[in-house]
Amino acid sequence: MSARYLTIPKFAELSGYSTKAIEVKIARGVWLENRQYRRAPDGRVLVDTIGYEKWVEGQLEPSSRARAASA
Repeated sequence: MSARYLTIPKFAELSGYSTKAIEVKIARGVWLENRQYRRAPDGRVLVDTIGYEKWVEGQLEPSSRARAASA
């Protein structure tokens, strides 16, 4: 069974991104809530693996905040 939603440490282990890199992507708005990650009812951040795959494949536009940060 593969889980759609993974904790940041588990996703980091599987993806090769460091936990810090994931947290920075979230903080800078590169990854968007309810697209690449979600908050569980207990407040824990979970990476949405389907949203991540779409992001990797370029199927989602980055947020305007992320575009401004990279300019």
